[in-house]
Amino acid sequence: MRRCPVLVCSLLLAKAASAQVGEASISMGVSNFRSARVGSVTVDGPSVKLDNGFRLAARFTINTKRFIGHEFGYAYSRSKLRELRSPLPVHQGFYNFLLYATPEGARFRPFAAGGGHFSSFYPPGTSAYSGNGFTKFGVNYGAGVKYRLNEILQIRLDLRDYVTGKPFGLLNSSGALQQLEYSAGMGIVF
Repeated sequence: MRRCPVLVCSLLLAKAASAQVGEASISMGVSNFRSARVGSVTVDGPSVKLDNGFRLAARFTINTKRFIGHEFGYAYSRSKLRELRSPLPVHQGFYNFLLYATPEGARFRPFAAGGGHFSSFYPPGTSAYSGNGFTKFGVNYGAGVKYRLNEILQIRLDLRDYVTGKPFGLLNSSGALQQLEYSAGMGIVF
């Protein structure tokens, strides 16, 4: 008699665990700064602008329902401050809610994504270890597609728009900074 509730709970937990599929992936692509102007150093001075750069991202996804998933990730972007021709690293951490067009287990899975993130910008001559970064919070949204090659491997394409505040506290820096991501990657399903 005492084993019956333990057996029922074990079966329910096993069923719940089997419905959750995890994915881990690495993507590479481009960070395109659509609103590249971040302000100016003096009131009448020229605008400081960001150039586009490369992007490297790691994502971990948990698919909790047939059409729903949750994605956590980290991305590193490397662009330049146009006027100074200096590298500008950007570190991002993000969460996205995923809504799939096809059910879990389908080979081809288009999805829509939306969530929040932080972006830490490091001026030229500083690093993530120096503590001199400017961290801004924002929202992001986009879409993508995952295609399973076999039971374990998948490829993915992503298009995301990251909207955040402008860094560095420069003059004439009103508005939002928009960073558009185009990326492709490879992942494993477990």
